[in-house]
Amino acid sequence: MRVLVLGGGAREHALVRALLADPEVESVVCAPGNAGIARDVRTAPLDLTVPSDAAALALSLAVDLVVVGPEGPLVAGVADAVRASGIACFGPSAEAARLEGSKAFAKEVMAAAGVPTSRSAVATNADEATRALDDFGAPYVVKDDGLAAGKGVVVTDDRDEALRHAIACDRVVIEEFLDGPEVSVFALSDGTTVVPLVPSQDFKRVGDGDAGPNTGGMGAYSPLPWAPPDLVEEVYKTVLAPTIEEMARRGTPFAGLLYAGLALTSRGVRVIEFNARFGDPETQVVLARLRTPLGQLLHAAATGGLAQLGPLEWAPDAAVTVVLAAPGYPASPELGGVVEGLEVAAEEPGVVVLHAGTALDPQGRVVSTGGRVLSVVATGPDVATARDRAYGAVAHLRLDGSHHRTDIAAGI
Repeated sequence: MRVLVLGGGAREHALVRALLADPEVESVVCAPGNAGIARDVRTAPLDLTVPSDAAALALSLAVDLVVVGPEGPLVAGVADAVRASGIACFGPSAEAARLEGSKAFAKEVMAAAGVPTSRSAVATNADEATRALDDFGAPYVVKDDGLAAGKGVVVTDDRDEALRHAIACDRVVIEEFLDGPEVSVFALSDGTTVVPLVPSQDFKRVGDGDAGPNTGGMGAYSPLPWAPPDLVEEVYKTVLAPTIEEMARRGTPFAGLLYAGLALTSRGVRVIEFNARFGDPETQVVLARLRTPLGQLLHAAATGGLAQLGPLEWAPDAAVTVVLAAPGYPASPELGGVVEGLEVAAEEPGVVVLHAGTALDPQGRVVSTGGRVLSVVATGPDVATARDRAYGAVAHLRLDGSHHRTDIAAGI
C-alpha cells in the first residue's frame, strides 16, 4: 500500500510514523509536511485549500490511499475530489465534514439523533447574542460557528468579554456551561460500522491550571485511570453510533474519523463538540498506544471494510505529550526562531519528538514556522512515568521565548 498524508503538523507526523510501522505500507509521502516529517519520508509541496491539486498529486504518485489530516481541506472538499479521481480516501466528504465546519449543524444532527449535549442558541447579531447570554447565564460559552483552529471558543464569567467575542464572529453558538472533566473519544467509521478508539484528555488552555485563552491544544495523555470503565461503551451507544446512523439517514454518510469532545457532567456524558478528523494533540498519544496496523485500519474505513476487522489491539503502556509553543502563542506567535536540542531530547527513553510548525532555514537549521512547534511524546508503564520522560525530554529543547505547560497529566 502506498499512502499520501495531507497536512504538516505534529498530528500528521504521528500518522506518518504509525503508517511506516504497518508491514502492509510500502511507502508514505506527506504534503506539505515539515522539517521533521521530511527526515522520515518524502514530502511534496501542496496548497491544501485546492481539492483538485490534492487529487492531482495523489494520481501522480499512484497512491492507494490518501489520509487527510486537517479540518480545512475536508470542509473544502478534498476528500470528495480524491475519491472522484478513483483513489481511496480516509476523511469525510465536505457535506459530512459540516459536523465540524458548522457547530449549528452539529447541534441539529445531535438533536435529530437524540445525542446528549448542552442547550444552545444560534446568534447572528448583538441582540440575539445578548438574549442568549442572559438566558444561559455565567459561565458564558460562546463558539464561533465555523472553523477557528481550536481557538474560536470563549468560556468566561465576564459577560462583556463573551458579548465582544459573539459580535466579532459572523455567527456563533451560545450554550450552557457543562461541568465536569473533558474527554476525547475518536471513532473510525466507514459510513456504517463504527470502531471507537481509546479515550484521551487534552489541555486546551495556554497556561498551567487551565489559565488563559484556548489554543489548538498544549498536551494530552492516555489512558485515563479515573474514567468510568464503561465510558467507551456508553459513548458508542449514546453518541457515536446514533450520529453515524443519522448522517447515513440524511444521505451524507460519514466515513473517516469522528472525534467526540465530551464532558463527564454530574448529569452524565454530554457532547461539547464534534470534529471530523484526528485531534491534535490527542492523536499523538492514542497512536503511541495502538498496536493494530494503522494503514490497514484507515484503508478499511475508506473502503467500507471495518466490519471485517477484528478487535483493535492496544499497548498497556501510557502515553503523554507536551507541546512546545512559539513565543506569543496563541495570540501573535513569533516565528523564525532556531530550535536546538532535538537530538538530545529524542535520546530520552520512550521519547519521540514530533514536529508541528517547523522548517529548515538556508543554513539547515530547524526553525519555527507555526504557533505550536513541537510535540514531545513519551510512553511508559504508567502515566506518571510517561509524564516524567516527556518533561525530561522537553528540558533539553531550546527555542528563545518558547513556552509549554508544566501540568500536563499532573497527579494522574
